[in-house]
Amino acid sequence: MWQAVHHFVDLFYPRLCLGCSRNLFAHEEDICWTCLYRLPRTHWHNVADNPLERLFWGRMDVKAVTSLLYFTKSGVTQQLLHKLKYKGMQQVGIKLGNILGAELKQSERYAGLDFVLPVPLHPKKEYLRGYNQSMLIAKGLGETLKVPANEQLLVRSHFTETQTRKGRYERWENVSEAFICPNPDLLYQKKVLLVDDVLTTGATMEACGQVLQAAGAQLWMATLACALR
Repeated sequence: MWQAVHHFVDLFYPRLCLGCSRNLFAHEEDICWTCLYRLPRTHWHNVADNPLERLFWGRMDVKAVTSLLYFTKSGVTQQLLHKLKYKGMQQVGIKLGNILGAELKQSERYAGLDFVLPVPLHPKKEYLRGYNQSMLIAKGLGETLKVPANEQLLVRSHFTETQTRKGRYERWENVSEAFICPNPDLLYQKKVLLVDDVLTTGATMEACGQVLQAAGAQLWMATLACALR
C-alpha cells in the first residue's frame, strides 16, 4: 500500500536526482545509482601518506587527510558542488556528507572523533548565500559518524576575498588570520575533524588547523573534493 502511495505522490512531486536531475526510482534516494557509480572516488581514507597528507608535511601535524571525490571541470563532482554552493540545493551537502561519513566509519584512521567542525563562512557571506555549505557537509558526516557537528567552536573573525585565481602564498596571506576559537578550553585534547567542500592548495584548511591546534586540539581533515591526483 505504502509503495502505491509513494508512486502516486511521485506523479505530482517527482523526486529528482541531485546529480543528473532525472526522476529517481523508488529504491533510489537523493542520488541515482548511475550517478553514484560515476562518482570519482579517491578512496584515500585508508591510505597513509596520500597526496593530500603530503600537502601538509612540514607545515603542521595532521593525523589524516582525505577527500571523497576528485574534482574535474565539467565532471559530476563540479556539477554537484555547483548545485550545493550556488543553486541552493542544500541536500547535496548533507547527502555527500553521509556518503563520506560512511567511508570514514569503516576506517580505523578516523576512529574516536569528538567533533566535526566546518570551515566557517564570514556572517556576511553566509547571510548572502543563506547557509554555510561546509556546515551541511559536517552535518551529514556527523549524522553518519554519530559525532556532533559544531559551528561555534571555530569562527571567521573577518571578511576575506574569494580564493579563486589566487596562488598558494596569496591564498595563505588572504586567510592567515581570518579564524579564531572563541572557547579554546572546549577543544583542549579533543579529536577534531575539520571539514570543507574543496581542497586545492590547503591554505584555508591550514589556517583553520593552526588555530585549532593552538587551542590544544588533535586534527583530522576531510573534504568532499580535491583538485589533486
